[in-house]
Amino acid sequence: MALDEYARKRRFENTPEPPPSAKKSKRSAMPYFCVQRHDATRLHYDFRLEIDGVLKSWAVPKGPTLDPTVKHMAAFVEDHPVEYGSFEGNIPAGNYGAGSVMLWDRGTWELLGDVPADAQMARGDLKFRLHGEKLKGDFAIVLMKGRGKGNEWLLIKKRDEFAAEGWDVEAHANSVLSGRTQQEIASNLPARKTKRKTAGAADRVWESDRPAKRAAKAAATSTAAAAPAKKKRSSTSAR
Repeated sequence: MALDEYARKRRFENTPEPPPSAKKSKRSAMPYFCVQRHDATRLHYDFRLEIDGVLKSWAVPKGPTLDPTVKHMAAFVEDHPVEYGSFEGNIPAGNYGAGSVMLWDRGTWELLGDVPADAQMARGDLKFRLHGEKLKGDFAIVLMKGRGKGNEWLLIKKRDEFAAEGWDVEAHANSVLSGRTQQEIASNLPARKTKRKTAGAADRVWESDRPAKRAAKAAATSTAAAAPAKKKRSSTSAR
């Protein structure tokens, strides 16, 4: 099955990541996409497109970009469950991918051209349009044939009204879910009170918010533990 590799790498009793579910997620008019900023052994971005009921996933070391003059390498990795698209929090040490995960962008996407997505992937040239909060417009992800392990692709921004030469992914390093920075997520700090409204995914309803609830509970516990204890007032005044 598509999610066997994902499940094999994880011990769900030790990580807040969602396990594969037998229940299918509710479909929206357009499929979902997300980008997660993952500070693991090395900081990278995970780019995910919902295709055939799973999130097809690529690890992008330099992150996605709106700059059409650059091409960023993207390593194809195991499929993830659709529920993973709402995950933000900390993967504990000793677990696969240990480190903090930020939900950097999310929204919907549409396929470009008449060829189905699985057929475009099979030929090594997938073209699509993103409707996210940060990423918008036309993109392609192209297989680098005859290279390395065979999982090396290039993520490319097309020239359109959203293209921006010199665009810096690190200038946008805040969560679309909680408004937090990577360090705030790593420290289990609570969500910021003010954050920008998420665009492009208003009609998306997740079947499970277990990871988000668990992350919120962990943040509350961490905050309470860090608060200084109140001193009892002495019944006698100091002399």
